[in-house]
Amino acid sequence: QVQLVESGGGLVQPGGSLRLSCAASRSMIRIYPMAWYRQAPGRQRELVAAITSDGITDYADSVKGRFTVSRDNAKNMMYLQMNDLEADDTAIYYCYAGRPGYNYWGQGTQVTVSA
Repeated sequence: QVQLVESGGGLVQPGGSLRLSCAASRSMIRIYPMAWYRQAPGRQRELVAAITSDGITDYADSVKGRFTVSRDNAKNMMYLQMNDLEADDTAIYYCYAGRPGYNYWGQGTQVTVSA
């Protein structure tokens, strides 16, 4: 079993930045593809950014050029740098790690973008 714990959420003004972190409880996570998802009130959970075990990244169109996903396998960590935040980025952000037959989710961290 792997536990994922997010941190770094909070309240930020439009145009501001936040950096989310995801800490994994076991080093085996380094072989897993990982991702950040988000869910806003009344909306489905959506993929924000993904990163393979060797660092290949992909992004939702809505965050391309503003968000950057990275990972540090030596520390069992994944990060999401979010710049130029918009009100529509307000959501609970979840860390995910998975491979066939194994899926792990964090508890989520709230990001609120408001003036």
